[in-house]
Amino acid sequence: MANPIKSIQRTAADYKLMDKKDKKRFWTDGILNNALYIIMAIFIIYTAIANKNFLKIGSITNIISQVAAYLPIALGIGGCIVLTGTDLSAGRVVGLTAAVSVALQQVVGRRILTFLPEYPGWVGILLGLVAVIIVGGIIGLINGFFVAKYKLHPFIVTLATQLITYGFITMFFMMNGNNGQPLSGLTDTYNNFITGKMISITGNASLPWYVLYAVVLAVMMWFIWNKTTFGKNMFAVGSNAEAANVSGVNVFKTTVMVHTLAGIMYGLTGFIEGSRIGSITTSTGLNYECDAIAACVIGGVSFVGGTGKISGIILGVFILRIIFVALTMLGIDPSMQYIIKGLIILVACSLDMRKYLVRK
Repeated sequence: MANPIKSIQRTAADYKLMDKKDKKRFWTDGILNNALYIIMAIFIIYTAIANKNFLKIGSITNIISQVAAYLPIALGIGGCIVLTGTDLSAGRVVGLTAAVSVALQQVVGRRILTFLPEYPGWVGILLGLVAVIIVGGIIGLINGFFVAKYKLHPFIVTLATQLITYGFITMFFMMNGNNGQPLSGLTDTYNNFITGKMISITGNASLPWYVLYAVVLAVMMWFIWNKTTFGKNMFAVGSNAEAANVSGVNVFKTTVMVHTLAGIMYGLTGFIEGSRIGSITTSTGLNYECDAIAACVIGGVSFVGGTGKISGIILGVFILRIIFVALTMLGIDPSMQYIIKGLIILVACSLDMRKYLVRK
């Protein structure tokens, strides 16, 4: 591992040797490459000054809880971006798996799946976990198959599966006379397993159990990305698929596995959302993929491919959730928040592409 102190010393030594023009470009590039972080830091400081509640324990635990809820989907979609792709179906997969999970956790008398017998709450949790992994994995497998087999752009494939998945969602909500009504009436076992208090800090401030689950998933994904042959192959395919193929990497298998793993992560996000939201509707999961993509790009996962770190994704999710909480605390109109989200994605992608063009 490179010594950061020596790296700084080398940078300082190189800077001394630069002429005036190069020094100016050095600072300009540094500011532009980190412009998004600088702007966000200024915004966060402003929010902390404008609203004293922003830095209180309750607000901080709320941010951590939101990060944990949205982290799994970002971890999944990050792999698709490493392959120079994306996944527009992610949000709808979260919605479908959340609905399936809740349907298996409803108390007797409230179940949309009326054919289910009465069973203990922990059985519902196991059934829910298996169901969301299977459903999410199958949709991810389909995405990966069409991308890898027919060389279709992930945008087109996942746009198609997004629409198909939403069709299944609306059909699911119409089952057994439900007529599109929200799904609720969850067992205490499920709620305690997901949103129950893991750590009580002070007053009403606490961290739910799903924070721990998000940490476990992050560690698992870090291990997969950094310590397995599959992870190395993923980055090789993302950097240059043709070169990876010549080197003996099974590009088809790697692409399918990345999308399948992503689908599983979306399913686990849906499993958490089922209890976190408490009442699932057909709109659950809408635009979740936009937040996840923005978080990944902010965290340094490049659309150019072959670049990204789990730590960067975690940082990106943190930054994005802090901004959204700050916007709410500042009383920004929800419609304006959508505009700001769009601008963040546009600026982040533009800065990412600028770095790539400069390297070329």
